[in-house]
Amino acid sequence: MRIVFAGSPAAAVPSLEALATSKHTILAVITREDSPQGRRGVLTPTPVAVRAEELGLRVIRANRLDERVRDEVAALRADLGVIVAYGGLVREPLLSDPALGWINLHFSVLPRWRGAAPVQRAIMAGDATTGATVFRLVPELDAGDVVAAIDEPIGRFHTAGALLERLAEVGAELLVRSVDGLEDGTAAFRPQSGDVTFAPKLTLEDGRIDWTLPAVRVHDIIRGVTPEPGAFTVIDDVRVKILEAAVAHDEIAPAPGVVELRGKAVVVGTGAGALELVRVHPAGRKAMDAAAWWRGIDSAATAVRAS
Repeated sequence: MRIVFAGSPAAAVPSLEALATSKHTILAVITREDSPQGRRGVLTPTPVAVRAEELGLRVIRANRLDERVRDEVAALRADLGVIVAYGGLVREPLLSDPALGWINLHFSVLPRWRGAAPVQRAIMAGDATTGATVFRLVPELDAGDVVAAIDEPIGRFHTAGALLERLAEVGAELLVRSVDGLEDGTAAFRPQSGDVTFAPKLTLEDGRIDWTLPAVRVHDIIRGVTPEPGAFTVIDDVRVKILEAAVAHDEIAPAPGVVELRGKAVVVGTGAGALELVRVHPAGRKAMDAAAWWRGIDSAATAVRAS
């Protein structure tokens, strides 16, 4: 099978590698343009661009799949387009250009969590399971017929970053099997069924903690926004990023938003129960254990308030 691959972030790299080492041929890789990264704004290629060039593959950099890209793809005479987290929409006429159209690897079990942040939203919602789906790309967002899907449990301590790494690996295997099935004619597409939910891209405000929520819910949100955009609260006018936390088991929790030292643990009251802060990153300082952070604030304080 002659393939055009489109993807950009690290989560798409396992799929690129799996296809590159399969019996199929990757004619070109479409990825987003190099972008400024870090405090110095160093122009940096996407992880997919880096790996594709290491594999000796042709790379097409584009933030929009415009007429130029369509012409380049048309000239390749590909059998199939494969997209994994490219970061842009495939529209007509490109959508119909490869002979077999496009398939997409999505990191949820569709139709639950259509959209840009399915792994994060699944964790934030407290879902027990998620998975990966390979489906036919259509103009409507993540709505095409499914060729293959796999379930994956969400552990109580999974962050979005860790779960996405796992799904990227199992999803790559699922994707290659799907392409194999399309080539030998054994692949069977079926319509999506079930309730549709959407997973919009996260914003910085999605990481702001509302301490009136129950501790379990706060913990889910923290895990869902880790590593990006990150969970945070404001304490004594200082923004404190919460890198790691756990649901505490104190019988009597502090009031919502009140931070106290109990034994060696730094705990915060919520709307139901308490949350233990394990690692934090105060603005202007290095990341540290929560106990070390507590020792650095007003030593006379027995409690502070987060907002």
